[in-house]
Amino acid sequence: MTSPSLLLRAMHHDPAAWSRLSKIYGPLVYHWSRRCRLSTEDSADIVQETFGILARKIDTFRRDKQGDSFRGWLWTIARNRVRDHIRRSADRALATGGTTAHLLLQELAADAPEPVDDAQERTVTEQGVVARTLGLIQAEFETTTWQAFWSATVEKQTAAEIGAALGISKHAVHQAKYRVLRRLREEMDGLG
Repeated sequence: MTSPSLLLRAMHHDPAAWSRLSKIYGPLVYHWSRRCRLSTEDSADIVQETFGILARKIDTFRRDKQGDSFRGWLWTIARNRVRDHIRRSADRALATGGTTAHLLLQELAADAPEPVDDAQERTVTEQGVVARTLGLIQAEFETTTWQAFWSATVEKQTAAEIGAALGISKHAVHQAKYRVLRRLREEMDGLG
């Protein structure tokens, strides 16, 4: 039975889907916040604020245009949370007479890095999202299936080598790889 995508389940307010989304994308939002030079505490707050908004507005997410993605939409929400945080911090700094701090925070808001536009950053963060998703779906597979997938996909071993090591046919190796990759695509469907 094919399960609906993670995003669709989250749109239907499935608690398990929300748990998975937060495990997969929470570290990414945290990373973006830290990259914008926020403290660990403030970055954790940004993650919570971002997911609070996400919970209220997930039904409005659409992929209407070429290039629209859940991750890009999530980045926009997180970036706005970071900017709001910096503005609030600037207002507090200004209230204590810290013009220098106020100017520094304004500069941060204007120059906050745009991780989704940097190809290397995108590659690193995409790998993290895929790795966390794989970690969540691993328990759905038998050990042999998972080992065959991992050996073929990550370790780049041949089906013959894997089959000999696990005591299964080359066809079974190909099937294992296919099943795990199909499940990964299902889980990430629509998140792009």
